[in-house]
Amino acid sequence: MAAPDRIPRWDEQLQRRLARGEETALGELYDRLAPMVHGLAGRILADQAAAAQLTREVFAHVWEHPEDFDPDRGSLRSWLGALTHRRAVERLRARRGSELAPEHGGAAEQEIRAVATAARMQYVVDSLPQPLRETIAVTYYDGRTYQETARLLGISEQAAKQRMRLGLELLATELADERARQENADGNGNEGR
Repeated sequence: MAAPDRIPRWDEQLQRRLARGEETALGELYDRLAPMVHGLAGRILADQAAAAQLTREVFAHVWEHPEDFDPDRGSLRSWLGALTHRRAVERLRARRGSELAPEHGGAAEQEIRAVATAARMQYVVDSLPQPLRETIAVTYYDGRTYQETARLLGISEQAAKQRMRLGLELLATELADERARQENADGNGNEGR
């Protein structure tokens, strides 16, 4: 519940509008976050038609159940990311389960987790502030040294190292959270919130 002396966040205001059945709120949410939902679903499912279908399902769920979002547990963006991730992994498990013989089930599950984790990490990288994202892309993805990265970005080598370290710390935190979610899912049959 929002404290009376603070202004509610966009997330909370939007949730209230959705709970009142304001269609414009759903349109605003869709315009702002559908690319993220579709992108994450597409990276996990590797199928644009399935990603588009899942995107529609996620926003239908939000419309039908706006109360499922708890602003005290995080942002609407992170909640939609978790919801999309969970549903995409479930869909991938179902698809892979029907494609593979039962004796390959363990290998299929490992592959699904690897794909889901990679997609989650890309989602985190995409969500980083532009300077961190840019530094990781140039240093890690392009295989450049800190000196080369600093020169290309027009920053000091120390700044390149600090940006890289902070970006990797954020990725490590998200990876640890992902592992905890998977262990929790394995333990009680649920994943995420």
